[in-house]
Amino acid sequence: MLNLQRIQAISLDLDDTLWPIWPTIERAEALLHAWLATHAPATATLHADAQALRAIREAVGRERTDLRHDLAGLRRESIRRALVQAGDDPTLAGAAFEVFFEARNQVTLFADCLPGLEALASRWPLATLTNGNADIDRIGLGRFFRIQVSARSADVSKPDSRIFHAAARSLGVPPESVLHVGDDATLDVLGAQDAGMQAVWVNREEALWPHEGRSPDLECLGLRELCEALGVA
Repeated sequence: MLNLQRIQAISLDLDDTLWPIWPTIERAEALLHAWLATHAPATATLHADAQALRAIREAVGRERTDLRHDLAGLRRESIRRALVQAGDDPTLAGAAFEVFFEARNQVTLFADCLPGLEALASRWPLATLTNGNADIDRIGLGRFFRIQVSARSADVSKPDSRIFHAAARSLGVPPESVLHVGDDATLDVLGAQDAGMQAVWVNREEALWPHEGRSPDLECLGLRELCEALGVA
């Protein structure tokens, strides 16, 4: 059961917690391919299927362990390698990545996102806590968050306790005083609990809880239900 008295700050996951991520990624990859078709046609032809670029990204991820927590760097390097493979100019990688990244941050927020963040930020300091590379300032949500913590900035990814502890330190409170909110039962809920935090499972798809013997401190359909449970609706 959630202990409201413990909460001094809240950390929130981003992708699939505040917006659906895969429609955004698919659109961004389509726009990237269209840009390549104009500026690097050999690359666009050689890697016409989005899965081809993903395969390169997986290979880069295995080889470049220094990028394991840096999704932006990983994708940029993957584009560069695709350009090299096709015989196009590898210096186009930066411009190509920017096309992708701009589209990646054109998200469609869940309907409860803005009112939920307004309510939460009026009561507690908020932090982002994500393995992804979303830019909340580009998205237009930066005003709600005092702290931004990502796998890239912490050099470690969820569910490792160290990224949760980094968020707590940045917020100036002990881990047990942070409530973490996220959609992933393992990365967000178990990760946060193992780091000493309370954890909310945002279960928009009404999936079955996958971990026998463990449970979230609170399960909710979205931020509206979360705010109601916290008494800030």
